[in-house]
Amino acid sequence: MPAEDAHRVVCHLDELLAARGMTVAALAEAVGVTPVNISVLKNDRARAIRFSTLTAICDVLGCQVGDLLSVTADP
Repeated sequence: MPAEDAHRVVCHLDELLAARGMTVAALAEAVGVTPVNISVLKNDRARAIRFSTLTAICDVLGCQVGDLLSVTADP
């Protein structure tokens, strides 16, 4: 498997948004990115994220990075 397909990082943005009653569009506006960028992250299709974006998401959602992202066990 190519290295770029081998990541095991999972995003829990769905759960965080649902718990806060927030939409992708509202989060995107609050963070200052496009809804498409938030959707890519939410659907585990992101290959990278800027620390500034990650910080802004955590600030808006009132969470820590570990609440947003986790690493799954080896398959």
